[in-house]
Amino acid sequence: MRLSRRAVMRAALLTAGGAAFGAVGKDTLSQAFGWDRPPVSGGYAAAADAPEALRTANLTIRYFVETTEPVVAFTFDDGPGPQWTPMVLDALDQANIPATFFMVGQNLEEHAGLVRDRMGRHEIGNHSWSHDDLATLDRAGVETELSRTHDMIKEVFHRETTLLRPPYGHLGGSTVLAADHFGYEIVLWSHLMREKYFQDDPDGQIRDIVDNVRPGSIILAHDVGKPHRLVSLRGLSAMFSGLKARGFRFATVSELAALQTRPTPPPLTTA
Repeated sequence: MRLSRRAVMRAALLTAGGAAFGAVGKDTLSQAFGWDRPPVSGGYAAAADAPEALRTANLTIRYFVETTEPVVAFTFDDGPGPQWTPMVLDALDQANIPATFFMVGQNLEEHAGLVRDRMGRHEIGNHSWSHDDLATLDRAGVETELSRTHDMIKEVFHRETTLLRPPYGHLGGSTVLAADHFGYEIVLWSHLMREKYFQDDPDGQIRDIVDNVRPGSIILAHDVGKPHRLVSLRGLSAMFSGLKARGFRFATVSELAALQTRPTPPPLTTA
């Protein structure tokens, strides 16, 4: 049997690709293809293979809120932690500003005492139990990550959470199905702190937020992580003051969502 030139080339490319994968290694490819794990290593993508499990016809995935009112929401991921969470809460208290904290369950279990009595004006969301990449888990795995954190939030704060932010902002079909199961709204963001970019220019980080947010923005920061994240956290008070000077108010994500402008439906036409 004769092989076509195209088949020979395809086989050569596949062989070279496999060799490259082995030479480069999975860890390097992980950095090339994503924040956590490369898509080539798997990931549960199917979002419609369990229709019998669906509870709702629609699921909200929110990046920002459509509103003309000058209101923004600050959100903080990955905590609580002893180094920075108290700093963030102090800045919010000083400015009398509410925020939304997307908490990692195992961090909350370990550091519940830091936040148990300090979350009165703030909202709490689910950020998984272990900060694993939910897009690489099947539905059962995602539901375990979310249910453990949901229960921990209820145990510590005696309230239910209705918001989910998946770690890294990665969305797989299993995450969508699990969010539907828990009745969650998925919250992403429209502005994020760019600490690495501004690590030598903290005033630039402040200007980037103050000058560029718009009504309905959801702003992402972190209260746990590597030291460069302090570039944003140390500038929070200046950000709050700058946004207030522009006429902005502050809200939790759910309070901001309540301001969503409802589109006017088109007029009915008759034949």
